[in-house]
Amino acid sequence: MTHMLYGMAYGIQLGVGGPKKDMNVLMTLNNNGQALTLSKKIADKGATDLAGLVKLMQSDKREYIFAQTFPTGTHAMWLNYWLAAGGINPLQDTKIITVSPPQMVANMRVGNMDGYCVGEPWNHRAIADGIGITAEATQGVWKDHPEKVLGATAEFAKKYPNTCRAVVAAILEAGQWIDANLKNKNKMAETIAEKSYVNTSVDVINQRILGRYQNGMGKTWDDPNHMKFFNDGAVNYPYLSDGMWFMTQHKRWGLLKDHPDYLAVAKAVNRTDIYKLAATAAKVTVPKSDMRSSKLMDGVVWDGKNPAKYADSFKIKA
Repeated sequence: MTHMLYGMAYGIQLGVGGPKKDMNVLMTLNNNGQALTLSKKIADKGATDLAGLVKLMQSDKREYIFAQTFPTGTHAMWLNYWLAAGGINPLQDTKIITVSPPQMVANMRVGNMDGYCVGEPWNHRAIADGIGITAEATQGVWKDHPEKVLGATAEFAKKYPNTCRAVVAAILEAGQWIDANLKNKNKMAETIAEKSYVNTSVDVINQRILGRYQNGMGKTWDDPNHMKFFNDGAVNYPYLSDGMWFMTQHKRWGLLKDHPDYLAVAKAVNRTDIYKLAATAAKVTVPKSDMRSSKLMDGVVWDGKNPAKYADSFKIKA
């Protein structure tokens, strides 16, 4: 059982993110709160947002390198979606590399990439170190998007269902505690910042946990759609449509050669049955539907109703 990227679970399930193995998503751990960072070098040339990046890439032609954390993971999908929304084909117009989260800042510092998508605190860390700027928070790509999940092999979940339910219930209570007030959020940030965890200064973590953003170029804003861990239970349900979305993007970018049976795979991976039992134990309300509808940054609505059509509908794809 582990904290993992949503798309990683599906990549492993379908054999495109490593050795194929049956996986289960037990719950969603958080929504929102990641970001797309661009290097200070290109920001100083006007690339402070997507429009500025597009303009720079058109006028200053060279190889542009961007990093994500895992080829089938959330950060890769946010990065690809964001670039494509601006008319940039990530597979043709850029070079995409894989870098572990703690190494993002160090690699940008030595000029190994022009931008990256990663979780916090590595976006704010780039600003604090004066080497990067925040071009977009991922909630700007998809408001209340799913991010990390509690994952397990299907074998483990079958063998230890009571353990799975107990852990989900405990995390639901922890999420409630974090989201309850600013004092708890600050305490969580202090704990995570410790050397045994992320090993960074508290102010690099707590600002964005509190929804206080800056872009590194003088712009500041309070974002109500910052990272959420519970949000009255809306965060944690393992919606089938969320799992299906990642598969549509894996198909879009050529990771999947053929359309899978989207709904059948999502039902096998996302253990809504385990979640519902745990939520009942934790006295958390369960959504009425396994699907949810969202409008992403390009105005396209995703509701899980026709995943194959959705995956094929994008102008920019593999």
